[in-house]
Parts: sequence; structure tokens; C-alpha cells
Amino acid sequence: METKDRGESASTDTKREFLRHTLATLAYRGRKAVVGASPDFGTYRVSPGSRNPVEILAHIGDLLDWALCLTGGRHIWKDSAPQAWDAEVSRFFDALRVLDDALNSPEPLGFSAEKLFQGPVADALTHVGQITMLRRLSGSPVKGENYFKADIAAGRVTAEQPPPVSEFD
Repeated sequence: METKDRGESASTDTKREFLRHTLATLAYRGRKAVVGASPDFGTYRVSPGSRNPVEILAHIGDLLDWALCLTGGRHIWKDSAPQAWDAEVSRFFDALRVLDDALNSPEPLGFSAEKLFQGPVADALTHVGQITMLRRLSGSPVKGENYFKADIAAGRVTAEQPPPVSEFD
């Protein structure tokens, strides 16, 4: 059984800011993956038994909800039935905002920043990559980008993102 990490320090503040920057990165990359897809993209299935994009996006929403519970010291997982594509896109950005607000609060984290990153946050990043790959396979590719040059800032977790700085085909 995991123990809660309630000790806060300057190091923890730095870790929280890193997590917030990671969420902003997730929002930036996630926006590129979900915006501009063809109308039927959400139901595209690469093979029988694989998840389609809307199922993956619903899973990302579940991961972000789980991360929010973990920030409060509760280990609660819930599988949600996928909604329509646009509803899942909205849920993605809403969940990012709520989680970012929790990380930006003075409340102590219920579990360590490292655990939050290694579990739900890293998993969500992986799944955004899957959606990006499925965009290419479905014939609606996302332009490549030098993300090192991207204008990503902690706290910027909505669908409103700055334009790309260095995209390529």
C-alpha cells in the first residue's frame, strides 16, 4: 500500500511547477492531436480489438480525473463510457484545467509529484501520441513540430494555444 506524501518543501514547489508545465505540454500536444480531425476520426479503428480515438480520449479523461483524486490523497479510478468526440475534447481540456488548478493551489499533494507524473500524467502523454499516430493512419496527419521551440507555459491548459513556432511536414 502506498503512503501519502504530505510533506511540502521548496523542492516540492519546483516539482509542482514541473507537473504544471507537463500539463501545459499535454494541452499543447493534445490540441494538435484532436483539433482539425475529420468528422469520422473519433470512430476510426486501426484493427479489431484496438481502441478508437474517442475511446483513447475518454481514457485520457479518466487518467486526468484519477490524477485529480490522487492530488487529494484519494486513489479512485473510474472507467467512463466514451461520449461523442467533441464532448471528449471538451472533457480533456476541462480536466486539464481542474487538475492544473489543484496543482497550483497551496494544498499539499496527497501523493508525490513523482507518482503523479509516472502514473496518470505520463500515461496521458503516451495516449496523446497514439491519437497523433492514428491521425496519420486515418489520412488526417498532424504536422510535425520542433516542440522544444513551442511556446508552452505552466497554466496554459485550455484549447486556446499559441500558434506553432516551427512546424514541418
